[in-house]
Amino acid sequence: MRMIRTAAAIAVLSVVGIGAVAVPAQAKGSDITRSGDCSGVTNWKLKVGPEDGRLEVEGQIDSNRSWQHWSWSISQDGRVKASGRAVTGGTSGSFSVRRLLANSAGTDTIVLRASRTATGETCRGVVVF
Repeated sequence: MRMIRTAAAIAVLSVVGIGAVAVPAQAKGSDITRSGDCSGVTNWKLKVGPEDGRLEVEGQIDSNRSWQHWSWSISQDGRVKASGRAVTGGTSGSFSVRRLLANSAGTDTIVLRASRTATGETCRGVVVF
């Protein structure tokens, strides 16, 4: 009887150990965030992460100036998935966009582009997920 309990305990610990090792390999991991400078004084930030089987994409343009007009787009693997216009606002002088995209098989390359209408300043951020 003692041998059966010992074998059962080893089997349970083995299964638990395998599950613990497999968890980090699930999906595509956690969020990836990149940030950088635009062609002028503005900064960009792009975050991509898994959400319910899709990709959550969050982009931010921060110029520290309110009332600036910008055009933006988000592309996935070379195809535009969302686009629009935004105006910086609030005390931060920024705007943010959030979209959920299909999580295609393999690696996804997500690109945030933005251009300021008045000056032509451009921003481009890339996350490979």
